[in-house]
Amino acid sequence: MNIDYRYTKTTVSLINYHFVFCPRYRRKIFIIPNLEQRFKELVKIKCEELKINIIAIECNEDHVHMFVNCLPALSPSDIMHKIKGFTSKLLRTEFAELSKMPNLWTRSYFVSTAGNVCSET
Repeated sequence: MNIDYRYTKTTVSLINYHFVFCPRYRRKIFIIPNLEQRFKELVKIKCEELKINIIAIECNEDHVHMFVNCLPALSPSDIMHKIKGFTSKLLRTEFAELSKMPNLWTRSYFVSTAGNVCSET
């Protein structure tokens, strides 16, 4: 198994997180045409900005599983806050079905450390 450590000037790390989060009231938003694709694009944009490597993202009708690899400077709460805020604002602007929702995502989420994971697992 290939282990990809992340190197910075002062750290060597291997931090993988598994996140699960849901839309408000567990609405089945991912049945809306093109929403899943756009959501994944937005997550990719934000993760590139934050220097987070996406290992896998899977969207079910009413929740998201996301595996990421990040640097130690980012906490799980920072990651969720930034991704949820960014995607909520843009998706509610771009999709009329979501525009009346005051919040797209719940405030809660599940996070767990994940050992060495790959997109096949």
